[in-house]
Amino acid sequence: MPRPTVRVLTLLELLQSGGTRTVAELADRLGVDGRTVRRYVDQLIDLDVPVESVRGRYGGYRLAPGYRLPPLMLGDDEALAVLLGLVAGRRAGLTPAQRTASETASAKIRRVLPGHLAHRLDTLLEALAFTDRPADRDAPGPGAPDADAPDTGVLLTVADAVRHRRPVSIRYTARDGRTGERTLHATGLVAHGGHWYVTGQDAGLGEDRTFRLDRIADARTLPGTFEAPEDADPAERLLTGFATAAYRHEVTLRIHATADHLRAHLPAGIARLEECAPVTEEGRAAERWLRVELRAERLDWLPPLLAALDRPFVIERPDELRTLVTALADRLASSARVTADEEHPDAPGRRRDHG
Repeated sequence: MPRPTVRVLTLLELLQSGGTRTVAELADRLGVDGRTVRRYVDQLIDLDVPVESVRGRYGGYRLAPGYRLPPLMLGDDEALAVLLGLVAGRRAGLTPAQRTASETASAKIRRVLPGHLAHRLDTLLEALAFTDRPADRDAPGPGAPDADAPDTGVLLTVADAVRHRRPVSIRYTARDGRTGERTLHATGLVAHGGHWYVTGQDAGLGEDRTFRLDRIADARTLPGTFEAPEDADPAERLLTGFATAAYRHEVTLRIHATADHLRAHLPAGIARLEECAPVTEEGRAAERWLRVELRAERLDWLPPLLAALDRPFVIERPDELRTLVTALADRLASSARVTADEEHPDAPGRRRDHG
């Protein structure tokens, strides 16, 4: 039988899940009577936990905002989610004060984690990589923006397989809805553009593959181990795969700019950059002609982007892009030539005379 202290902590956890809980509901969940529930509530109040009673037909108890944070009761999945969020936040360019707060918060949570969960979390963080920036949803990046979060059990199992080089069996649903079993030699976990990915080799096909974790319904570690390629950088492989994936249009450009300027508009997950001529280390920061290769399902987003670059460029292919850029240039030039006296009658701010 649970001790009273355990029941009081369970009551706190129930109240922290939100909303108003009736006395009958709390009594049923705790396995006690209503009078005991009220006694447990009084104990929380004595500990300065801001519990308030709600009267009426749908009354009961709920947590009210307090002058300090009460003890938080986190489940395994919740603790993992908080710690991963803090890790991601530190990569997002926090100020020194925010970074310190993030580190101290992480330390407090890690100090009270159960041993088995702390070990699995360390395994996950060792296996995890981040790309530099999220994918542009309007560009030819991966996946849909409304993806579900990956299952925590799947995430931890795959992380363990990556860390210890163990084969893992996954049940995966492809983009077209087909589901199948795969045996994967997983070499890395990557967080990119709001999604989680696992990179590795499909043992059945003998090919390098990337799978989105939210499309994996089940993962089981298999016996044995495998040798990972020495040059297997998961983040680089993921971005290269996105930039070279099969899309409707293949685009090749030459642009006179610095690599940093281009990367601000065309991240590695979208485009590949190549030197058009040998360059010294001293000259790498200077503007020069760079070849840009990318693939896209649509071309309509590229003309405005090229205009925003404000750098000389040459379109090598496809011809359709040259036509779209010319059309945009004609529209801009036509609008720029319009004076106030020639303004279109439907333009905003145009005064209309009625006679």
